[in-house]
Order: sequence, then C-alpha cells, then structure tokens
Amino acid sequence: MFGLFKSFFTKNKTLLEEADTMKKFLVVGLGNIGDEYANTRHNIGFKILDETAKAEGLTFETQKLGDVTTLKVKGRSILLLKPSTYMNRSGKAIKYWMEKEKIPLENLLVITDDINLPFGTIRVKTKGSDGGHNGLKDTQTSLETTNYNRFRFGVGADFGQGKQVDYVLGEWNEDEQKALPERFTKATDLIKSFVLSGIYRTMNQYNNS
Repeated sequence: MFGLFKSFFTKNKTLLEEADTMKKFLVVGLGNIGDEYANTRHNIGFKILDETAKAEGLTFETQKLGDVTTLKVKGRSILLLKPSTYMNRSGKAIKYWMEKEKIPLENLLVITDDINLPFGTIRVKTKGSDGGHNGLKDTQTSLETTNYNRFRFGVGADFGQGKQVDYVLGEWNEDEQKALPERFTKATDLIKSFVLSGIYRTMNQYNNS
C-alpha cells in the first residue's frame, strides 16, 4: 500500500515539475559587452532586452555568463539573458542557462540583428541556417541543432564592399534612432506573444510588420 502511494506521489510530482518547466522561457538578446558596442546595430538583441526590462520596471543582475532578469507574465516566467561571452561564444551562455533552469528547446527565443532585412523589419522563424552570423553559428554548435526559435531584427545593408563589419559595429543614424522606440515597443509585445500565444501565432502576427 505504501509503495503504491509512493509511486502515485512520485508520478504526480514529476507531472507538476514538467508543467512548471513548460511555463519557463528563455529569451536571449545577442550582443557584445562593453560601452563601445552599446549603441551599435550588432547589439540590437541587448538593446531590445534593455528596453523590455525598462518598460517592465526590471533591472539586470550580473550572474554566470551573462546579465539576467526575470519577467513574469500571466503565470509564465521569462528569463531575459544578455550573454557576457561576446557574440562568437553566445551558445555557451545559452546552453548553460537552458540547463540550469531546465528550459526546453521550444521555449527558447534568440534575438539577433540581420543585414538581409530592411531596417526595422521583424522576422520570426523556428529554424534556419546561421546566415554567416557568428552568434547564431555558435548557438547552433552548442545546441547541436538549427531547430530553435529566432527573432531577427533587420538592420539593413547600407554599406559598400568590404564594409560589413564597420556597418554592423557602427551606431544607428539619426533617422533610425527616431524610429527605434516604436520598434522596441513592438519587440516587447512580440516577446509576450511568443510566451502566451506560441511561436506560430507570433509568426503570423508579427512577421514583416
């Protein structure tokens, strides 16, 4: 009798733990640490999370492999992560926090800049290649899969031959700076949609908006 009760309790405890896990999400903004990178196009992932945290009255804390804060939305817990590993080692931080917080792959969203999209364009995908992006490349290597959700923010490609690095590591121009606040608001709404409505509804609502 005791053995049956123990088995029932253990099974239900496991189910509760699994349910709690499905309510936890990891949203990662890619970027480089250091003031010299703070307002560059390549750091849009950091910037989106900074603005989301600001809008929600949250502050980041420096912990292992990154700065983190937690956003609570309707019973869901969203860990916002800005890796401190520099762009080309982003995957190390992502994998660490996924394992530490027991966050399933489908509850991961990675935010990155994309020169193949016009400035401000939003594109959400469930899988894809790294497209030559070092942050995505390392994420793919660390997770051993290309099947993870990513939120790509267009930064445009207004640069000449051989000037790509200077462009993405350059700061926003005046017109872009004026347009960014509205884009940040939409990005925060997108993050909440991903958590509350799921990746596919979010794709339908926000892609190319």
